[in-house]
Amino acid sequence: MMKPNLLELYSDYLISSFGQTSATGLSNLLEGEISHDSITRLLSKELLTPKDYWLIVKKTIRQIESDDGVIIIDDSIEEKPYTDENDIICWHYDHCKDRSIKGINFLTAIYYSNGLTIPVTYQLVAKTELVTDKKTGKQKRISPKTKNEYFREMLVSCKQNSIIFRFVISDVWYSSAENMMFIKKNIERDFVMPLKSNRKVALNKTDKLNGRYQALPTVQIEPNTVREIYLEGVDFPMLLLKQVFANADGSTGILYLVTSDSTLDYDLITTIYKRRWKVEEYHKSLKQNASLEKSPTKTVVTQSNHFFASMVAYYKIELLKQVSKCNHFALKAKIYMKALQSAFKELENLKKMYPDITIAVA
Repeated sequence: MMKPNLLELYSDYLISSFGQTSATGLSNLLEGEISHDSITRLLSKELLTPKDYWLIVKKTIRQIESDDGVIIIDDSIEEKPYTDENDIICWHYDHCKDRSIKGINFLTAIYYSNGLTIPVTYQLVAKTELVTDKKTGKQKRISPKTKNEYFREMLVSCKQNSIIFRFVISDVWYSSAENMMFIKKNIERDFVMPLKSNRKVALNKTDKLNGRYQALPTVQIEPNTVREIYLEGVDFPMLLLKQVFANADGSTGILYLVTSDSTLDYDLITTIYKRRWKVEEYHKSLKQNASLEKSPTKTVVTQSNHFFASMVAYYKIELLKQVSKCNHFALKAKIYMKALQSAFKELENLKKMYPDITIAVA
């Protein structure tokens, strides 16, 4: 693992920076106290891993653990359109934009408990294999593992690290029957997940045993209630609810949620699922406040280690949020204002040395 003092300095630099971050930039900031080469070696000497990251956050996780803690898993893409392609910076399909974009695709497992949102493990999607696309005849990169496989591996890591949590929360892309069975049987936890409207369900065990399934939208559910259903490929019953909401454009949206915990009611299920938004807040802050998007690194190792340092920077901001009572963006604004005030004072001092540049008002 990189020297803690250098990681401390570099992650602080990522929090403090408002532009591109680089080894030269940090060296200049420290007025040459640490050389450009030292910082470059920091990023390029050894590949930092999720296990190294866990050692950093472990103490805090133990302090905030609670029986109603949740693990939230989701992926995101940090766009890198102008960076040379490699195993981790390549083309990934973005469900939100409904197209492929070039960048780093990463999954994160977030632990939310006692008001703090702390990443506990992560996975960069490395597309290390080249295959020929049957439609275009061109070569393309693929990952040796699917994101659903990474999803399950991260849950195993959470269990092995003895993190206390009750529920796993994800978006609809991870609500496969295989993942549901894995959470309930292998991880021995419950989940709250959305279902796509094209899923089919059985309304009782007899129907399931006889293979009588119906389309999800045809299931009659009273407002603010739940009903028991069975999914194909899942051997335990679940509770289903239906939320109807208005979109910003005036259209109506429907969200189907299921949970493996039969003790929950409508209000509890919806309250638990609202915590999924924490991972979206994390994605936004990691990219903008922890300088993930501002690195000019060019190799897989340096890019991976910059990602690692950005994770550490996010973790620090989250801890500062608790003591300052400010959200991540308010904290960043405070830092910016202090920097602006310092720059303004420096300009005033420089002007005293050159009084002729002061504008005289008639």
